[in-house]
Amino acid sequence: MKNEINRIAGRLVKAFNTNTVINPIPVKYCKNINLANKLRKLCEDQIKDETIGIKAGGTGIQALKKLKEKEPFTAKVFKKRLVKSGQNVKINQHTKGIEVEVYYFIKKSFFDFKGKVTKSNVTKFIKYMGPCFEIVGFRQRNKKFTYLGDICGDFGFNIKFVVGRKTKFKKLNLNNLKTSLVSKKNGVKVSGNTNIVYINPLNSLRFVLNKVKKEKINLNKDFYVFTGSTVGVVPFKGKGLYKGTVDKIGSVSVNIR
Repeated sequence: MKNEINRIAGRLVKAFNTNTVINPIPVKYCKNINLANKLRKLCEDQIKDETIGIKAGGTGIQALKKLKEKEPFTAKVFKKRLVKSGQNVKINQHTKGIEVEVYYFIKKSFFDFKGKVTKSNVTKFIKYMGPCFEIVGFRQRNKKFTYLGDICGDFGFNIKFVVGRKTKFKKLNLNNLKTSLVSKKNGVKVSGNTNIVYINPLNSLRFVLNKVKKEKINLNKDFYVFTGSTVGVVPFKGKGLYKGTVDKIGSVSVNIR
């Protein structure tokens, strides 16, 4: 088992580094979320690139229930996967779609905190917030989403993060903020809401920060937390400009090539 999982991790890492795809990995590493997390960590440990943040994946409560999972997963986000709003991103046939999210920029001082992150203290760690896109896809050919481990083990399913402008953190009612994804050229107009993100993005942030503490991750710097999709995974219908908006927080755009 150990040699097999190490070989699979090596194949996924090569695909990650070269922006290529591999044949599907054995389903046992997807069906069992613990094995999927183990595979993800093995992959992440081999990446030389700088870690600039952590994402939450599988944050839709209804989806979690359907998949019979108790909680989302987390995954590292690397520097070369981050671009600013308005830039170009090239996709391929294995890119599954795009998500509109809320991100937080967390203070370095979080790593000195010894207690548990709760609803009442989570906001003291936030420096900035903003809207973002997560462009998602597999590094495997013809891969279908059947288990939460499908996306967890494959580097957390993230291809690119497109971040909108940072704004100073402000307390908002995140239980019911409207969001949208629009591409006029491709006839895309999708509405969403922050309340589908693991209760709300702030609760998702709390979950991620506690996972960071549990896994003893210390980035020793300010870092991003990406909280999960407010619109689900929206398939691309063509290339061109896509714009996402989160009410009261801001907008983000990307040119898909």
